[in-house]
Amino acid sequence: MRMPVPYEPLRKNRFILRFPDELGIQEWWVSTAARPNYTSQEVEIPFLNTSTFVAGRFQWETMQVVFRDPIGPSATQALMEWIRLHSESVTGRQGYAAGYKKDVELELLDPTGVVIEKWILQGTMLTSVNFNDLDYGSSDVADINATLRFDRAIHVF
Repeated sequence: MRMPVPYEPLRKNRFILRFPDELGIQEWWVSTAARPNYTSQEVEIPFLNTSTFVAGRFQWETMQVVFRDPIGPSATQALMEWIRLHSESVTGRQGYAAGYKKDVELELLDPTGVVIEKWILQGTMLTSVNFNDLDYGSSDVADINATLRFDRAIHVF
């Protein structure tokens, strides 16, 4: 089997992760992101001296995202506002899922910037945010690691 001559692979650096406007999280803050991962349980059906397997319960796994943290507008501030929709550490109150769960879109692009693959991550919430360490001996850009959990990943195209 031959590879076609006009072969153009997807590139890891051509993607946009879009958050709802009301969160204030800008696309260019995203440094790295994962694509959706799926895990299915297997259900064994034993019969005589062998087994057959069928799919059981499944779930979409969490997604890791790394954000750049500019001085302004502040990625820390925008993520903290989203965190406060989940839980408010000052008052102890928690939000309703309808308020903190958002739909996020992952778009993969061709060399000209046209969307060639699109995922809708429905019911996305934060499960972990790490504002990371600081270091007097480093000139690295400050970043933030976040773990996103979503209910469904829909591959649109």
